[in-house]
Amino acid sequence: MGTRAPAASATGLRLLARHDLGGHGDGMQVVRRGNALYVGHTGTTGTGTSVLDVSDPARPVLVTQWPAPPRSHTHKVQVADGLLLVNHEKFPYRAVMSEPFSAGLAVYDLADPLRPRRAGFWPSGGQGVHRVVWTGGRYAHMSATPDGFRDRIWVVVDMTDPARPVEAARWWWPGQRRDEQPDWPSGERYAAHHALIAGDRAYVGYDDAGMVILDVPDLTRPRLAGRLAWGGGSTHTCLPLPGRDLVVATDEQVTDGPWAPRRCVRVISVAGGSPRVLATCPHPDGFDDLPFRFGAHNLHENQAGSYRSERIVFATYFSAGVRVYDLADPAQPEEVAHWVPEPPPGQPVPQVNDLFVDDAGLVWVTDRIGGGLYVLQPEPPLAALMARARLAQ
Repeated sequence: MGTRAPAASATGLRLLARHDLGGHGDGMQVVRRGNALYVGHTGTTGTGTSVLDVSDPARPVLVTQWPAPPRSHTHKVQVADGLLLVNHEKFPYRAVMSEPFSAGLAVYDLADPLRPRRAGFWPSGGQGVHRVVWTGGRYAHMSATPDGFRDRIWVVVDMTDPARPVEAARWWWPGQRRDEQPDWPSGERYAAHHALIAGDRAYVGYDDAGMVILDVPDLTRPRLAGRLAWGGGSTHTCLPLPGRDLVVATDEQVTDGPWAPRRCVRVISVAGGSPRVLATCPHPDGFDDLPFRFGAHNLHENQAGSYRSERIVFATYFSAGVRVYDLADPAQPEEVAHWVPEPPPGQPVPQVNDLFVDDAGLVWVTDRIGGGLYVLQPEPPLAALMARARLAQ
């Protein structure tokens, strides 16, 4: 059994630029708006958020960078309506701490997009906020572990006054509150990761519970509408493709290899009354025997202002890099492009973590340990396919 990482490889994508994020290469969530790029950091370097000028995508320039609060990380970023939202969460998660950490949601004003100014904060209590979804308007929603809960639940926050956000709603699986008895099997974890909304439905990755569907014609009154579990574990992102009655779901790999449990990308039909798995996207070969994480993680989430498609899906796969799938036939997904970098210095394998595809089709990618930021450009065949499959804005 070999343990050497496969050589760097690419089909359909080429490296346009790389940035080391000022020597703090633990990149997590990445979002582009206009000429500004926002990067949350995993937390291992102590860095919180980086802001880069990407007016020339081939030469990103680090403009602003600030640290995370002590014993906390701020690894998620979301931008809309002239605001940057950043999570605050206890870090490391399971550490026993006698000193304080920061728990909640920070709000920054983007009057100068390259130099955010702190404008407000919502204190969540408990262990803090994990992942935020903010597309503008009145409400943001997120996963958080407030006081009195065992693990992350789904929370809606009213952003009417950005200086003073207030909680508007919460939903949890019965048994998550500390005064309730869990009803799930011993050894499993029921915890919200985040929801993506299409119409009146919120599709929530809920760890070992799989995909939880909430009815949300009014975000302040969520109710359970359905659920689909497949025994994969660690369900992370559930991306609705509403024009096709599909959801693409990832199960996050949370275990280091070699030979960790398989974590995949699934295509699910939500037509009719009972959701069902149609197919599993092709799983990369040659990575199972490597150290660190190998398996699915994040998807590009089709937010307004970015590249949007209900046919072409972009995913990160940790040591297997970026994978691009064509869902022309959702029952037979096809991998049409991939990109795997050389391991960053000091790492045995890459750990490609998150990605964002901007409106021009450029793919912004982070490595969660030390690789920092990569900018990828689609080669002509993939670029032509992306253009044909693009949704109208």
